[in-house]
Amino acid sequence: MTSVTRALTTAGSRRRRTLRSSGSKTGVAGWIGRAMVWLVVAFNIFLIAWMVVSSLRSTVDYLRQPLGLPVPPHLENYANAWTIGDFGVAFLNSASVTLISAFFAVAIAAPAAYALSRSTRWIAPKITAAFALGLGVPGQVLLIPIYIGLAQVQQNTGIPLIDSQLGLTIVLIGLNLPFTVFLLTGFFASLPGEIEEAAALDGASGIRTFVTIMLPLARPGLTTAMTLAAIGSWNETLFSLVLLTDKSTRTLPIALIQIMNSAAFNGADWGSIFAGMTLMVLPLLIVYTWLGRRIVAGMTVGAGK
Repeated sequence: MTSVTRALTTAGSRRRRTLRSSGSKTGVAGWIGRAMVWLVVAFNIFLIAWMVVSSLRSTVDYLRQPLGLPVPPHLENYANAWTIGDFGVAFLNSASVTLISAFFAVAIAAPAAYALSRSTRWIAPKITAAFALGLGVPGQVLLIPIYIGLAQVQQNTGIPLIDSQLGLTIVLIGLNLPFTVFLLTGFFASLPGEIEEAAALDGASGIRTFVTIMLPLARPGLTTAMTLAAIGSWNETLFSLVLLTDKSTRTLPIALIQIMNSAAFNGADWGSIFAGMTLMVLPLLIVYTWLGRRIVAGMTVGAGK
């Protein structure tokens, strides 16, 4: 058994003991907290169910009884939403921008977070705090400077950044970095330092330790960071609305706005609007259903550090 294996076994046993001891303490406050959580969950499930049911109803039925059942179901609402909003192109655009921006945000943030979590220099906590402060900067403040900067770079280099998925992807990577670095810094800090010491005794370099040992151990945190970055990129509307004007480059939030604008001029087609909302929310529901446990584990594993 190598030094790294022994360190991993010891760390895993310590973490399991901590989880068992913390999970055995449940008082009145714990029960009240659980009840509040279940109330919020029930309310969210009701909203999702109402949205799906409303997407299968006609506008007349919806206005007559907002909480009624789809009898009969109007599946043509989805066809109308797909056609009016051009959801086929918008879905592909959103998928490509979301996956690329989330991947590169995590790829850039992971080594930075690892270095900050292991650094003993006085400036490391200040840099981490600077990333945390970046979470509080509203997008409206950044919109004009980012647009001007992209326009100048495009003018000087000829690289298409305005009305281009490349420009939006770069912007989304930058917007996701503060939270991703902040999240992964706490996660890497929760990993025991004995593992790196054992790897050094086995002759592993710092880069090899990070790539072959620390990254696999940080898989829950990386999964959480990438999922949350993807959700933020998928739902991003403000920068997409300003940076993307051509119909061939629009993302799903802009396609949904197109459906609502069409409904404003041609009469409110609430069935198609709810159908468009369902088509936009459905991928996120699938991701949460698939990765729900990993997301929660990645967000809470570093809480005790």
